[in-house]
Formats: sequence, C-alpha cells, structure tokens
Amino acid sequence: MIDSFAQLLSADFFLLALLAGLSLSLVAGPLGSFIVWRRMSYFGDTLAHSALLGIAIGLITDSSPQLSIIISCLLLAALLTVLDRKPSISTDTLLGILAHSTLAIGVVVLALTDSIRVNLEAYLFGALLTINTTDLVWVLGVVVLVGFTLHRFWNDLLSTTVHAEIARIEGVNVDRLNLILILLIALTIAVSMKIVGVLLITSLLIIPPAAARRLADTPERMALLASLIGAASILIGLIGAFYLDAPVGPTIVVCATLVFLVIFFAPVGQKD
Repeated sequence: MIDSFAQLLSADFFLLALLAGLSLSLVAGPLGSFIVWRRMSYFGDTLAHSALLGIAIGLITDSSPQLSIIISCLLLAALLTVLDRKPSISTDTLLGILAHSTLAIGVVVLALTDSIRVNLEAYLFGALLTINTTDLVWVLGVVVLVGFTLHRFWNDLLSTTVHAEIARIEGVNVDRLNLILILLIALTIAVSMKIVGVLLITSLLIIPPAAARRLADTPERMALLASLIGAASILIGLIGAFYLDAPVGPTIVVCATLVFLVIFFAPVGQKD
C-alpha cells in the first residue's frame, strides 16, 4: 500500500488534480463564506446548472468549452442581477426557473446534436483526474483574479453583507459590489465544474464555510478555516477515491460533509 501511495503522489495526473483542487480551495473558502452569510446557495446552484448550457454551446460552435462555460455563467449572472431588480417575480421563483430551464436546454441541445459525443457524467459529477495543463492554467488564472478582487474589495463586501443600507449611506456603491461578487461566484463555478461537476459545485462552496462558521470568531478566520477545510477535503477525497475506486467529485463532497458533521456535533459554541 505504501508503494502504491508513493506512486500515486508522483503521478502527473494526481499532481495536476491536486494543484487545481488546492488552488481552487484558496478562493472557494472566502467566496463561499459570502454565499453562506448572504444565504445565496440557491443562486450558486442556478449558475452551476447554467454551466451545462455553456458546454453545449462550446461543443456546437467548436470553441473552447472552458471559455464558453465562463461566458455563459457570466452572462447568466448579469441577467440574474438585472431580473432580480424587477418586483413582479420573487427571487427564489426566478432562480428556480432559470436553474432548471438552463440545465434542461443544455441536455436537450447535446442530445439533439448527433454528431457530438460527450461524457455527461463527467460534467455532472466532475472528472478531476482528467485535468490537463490547459485546464490548470484556466484554474490558476481565475484563482489569481478572484483572489486579488476579494482582497481589494474585502472590507466593502463585508460592510454590504452586514448592512447594505448603512454601507450605502457611507458612500459604498452597493450595486457595483453585488455585481462584482456575483461575477466572482460565476467565474469560480465555471472553472471548478471539472473538479466536482455541475451538480456538486455549490456543495464545495457551501459545506466548508458552514463547517468553519462554528469554529471562527471573525469573518477573516472563517474564510481561512473554510479554505483549509476545503483543501483537506480535496486531498482526502482524491486519495480516498483512488483506493476505493470511487468517483472523485462525490468523494470530495462526502469528505467535506463528514468534516461538517464532526464539527457540527462537536461540543463547540456556535459562532455567528
């Protein structure tokens, strides 16, 4: 077992997958914390479902699937921001309509295109071990961009999260910050799809911050702990999937869930 573990650690596919996963966890922690604080989990699900439509568009137009996924997520995020300002329909209803309709359209388009064959299971549940150098470059590029933006606007994003009206009175451009946060979520979801898949992306963004919330007494500490929990889940999930011969994406989510349950039932005080 020791020899097989050493071989796994030295394998190129494992190192690429590990580097991509750990890099993503650096921004998934703080970004997921905002999702938890703002109760935006369903919003994340909607963006994740729209990613499949981006895949279909990329394959049909013979363009980069990764680029088409990013563009479709960003466009849907902007559309949601605009439609959310309309008082005629509630936010949860709007998200439900767009989430399921974009997923269904993507599946139908792929099914009707006989000349294109695609492994839907890999997109739905992730295929981390198939990540190549190009995929890693996309992940690292988005991680740097998202990380820099979060660092730049961290205090303003916190103030709008705690009390948007007070922040607006103090001169903070709340609408711009909300759009920035939504676009950052869209970017992160777009590049993380190959790691855990369309149906599991939001879990990676929500479960580690939810676990970290019970242990942290400051927003910064919660974001840091969420990143560490996410990184540990990815590492353990990768190794566990190898030995159990199980799908990597779901195994990572299971590991994160187990960590959450241990922390949730541990005798520690709830941190708000």
